Amino acid sequence: MKIICIGRNYAEHAKEMKSELPTEPVFFMKPDTAVLKESDFYFPDFTKELHHEIELVLKICKAGKHIEEQFAHKYYDEIGLGIDFTARDIQAICKQKGLPWEKAKSFDNSAPLGAFIKKEQLKLDDINFELKINNQPKQIGNSKDLIFSFDKVISYVSKFVTLKVGDLIYTGTPEGVGPVSIGDNLEGFINNVSMLKLTVK
Repeated sequence: MKIICIGRNYAEHAKEMKSELPTEPVFFMKPDTAVLKESDFYFPDFTKELHHEIELVLKICKAGKHIEEQFAHKYYDEIGLGIDFTARDIQAICKQKGLPWEKAKSFDNSAPLGAFIKKEQLKLDDINFELKINNQPKQIGNSKDLIFSFDKVISYVSKFVTLKVGDLIYTGTPEGVGPVSIGDNLEGFINNVSMLKLTVK
């Protein structure tokens, strides 16, 4: 199983990060050791600026490569919620030096993962999702605001990387990313239904 993360897929998030809007999907990968399904997340000792990024997650149900966009909907059957934790201070240093970002994005437990919903139960172009920290709304997004749709993302990524059953695609984060601290309680929602909970320790 691999984790494929799409960057800058919401225009307002790209703006808040002072990044240009992409003309094609941008993706990077996390190892399977990044997945966290427990309720506790331990703040890593190598960063002082850990940011949350809430994202809708596609679960691949069929292997494929060079998938045409019109058939991409056949390759995932569930949608869930995840967090792409980012060591923002380390990422900034990597950016300045023109280095890869893996140690800022791909560290152990950097991809908490919540529950999944069968996609038939959702209106794919109008999925509301939200992250609350200590019961306060921090990020609110909707799939209608994606720059690149689920199908476009699957088709594009599959040109470069073969998708396998069980792979996860984190589809991008909306605006409102920010820091978390030890003691914070994070809860993620899809269409007002709680899908993910964790405590930062």
